[in-house]
Amino acid sequence: MKAIELSDGEHVPVLGQGTWRMGENTGAHKDEVAALRLGIELGMTLIDTAEMYGEGGAEKVVADAIEDQRDRVFVVTKVYPLNASRTELPKACERSLKRLRIDAIDLYLLHWRERQTRLVETVDAFENLRAAGKIKCWGVSNFDLDDMNELWSVEKGTNCAANQVLYNLANRQIEFDLLPLVHQLSTLNYRPIVMAYSPVGHGRGLLENATLTKIAERHGTTTSQIALAWVLRQPGMIAIPKATNEKHVRDNARSIETKLTSEDFAELDREFPAPKSKKPLPML
Repeated sequence: MKAIELSDGEHVPVLGQGTWRMGENTGAHKDEVAALRLGIELGMTLIDTAEMYGEGGAEKVVADAIEDQRDRVFVVTKVYPLNASRTELPKACERSLKRLRIDAIDLYLLHWRERQTRLVETVDAFENLRAAGKIKCWGVSNFDLDDMNELWSVEKGTNCAANQVLYNLANRQIEFDLLPLVHQLSTLNYRPIVMAYSPVGHGRGLLENATLTKIAERHGTTTSQIALAWVLRQPGMIAIPKATNEKHVRDNARSIETKLTSEDFAELDREFPAPKSKKPLPML
């Protein structure tokens, strides 16, 4: 599995696994655990979750999936904004650690931005957790360029290791301003990683697109593999698709082998044009 380097020198795979909507149905627990374990076997050893997913249920699914193989897995989880203060962040972190049954979170993210807690306070709380060994690095999610610029202006704000945002063929807003700046910063020896959630969209809508289907047939592959390969063309990008059955897990893993051509990119750009102006960043 291809890997990229975080700002602290840690190497993580460019293709990981998401867990949104996992942990909500106890009857699906066994299948969800099995899907994550298969993904780990196939090299997708970065697993993303959140205290919001199933109100901690997804973190418990992850705990069972990584049991006896913690050292192979890079665990990402996210904290509610209402828990992002100096007093509440340590408590939320402890609850996540307990559900995940681990000693430290590899990457701890602020799930989205709310204004009741100042960024300087959240950054300070993250840094205290890192100094205490509870987390290895921290980042944010659903931050647009204005949010990131404000974060970077805060003391130690440039310790932010990642920004997890919505990005797929049908949602390319970050290409207008956020991605170009991140790419520019990477040339200055600061490597903030962008993590793409929902990289194949939601439901079957995107994956049933006629252009995507034609390109997939040309490659003898699936539309999800084409959609993932398109996302992963970006340098410094991690994709975290979710899959809850063996076929989808294997499809996702094979996307790393898919090589798109200039003809493919041209057709996809015509079907899904790049943004020409700034638009609000969707949040899911």
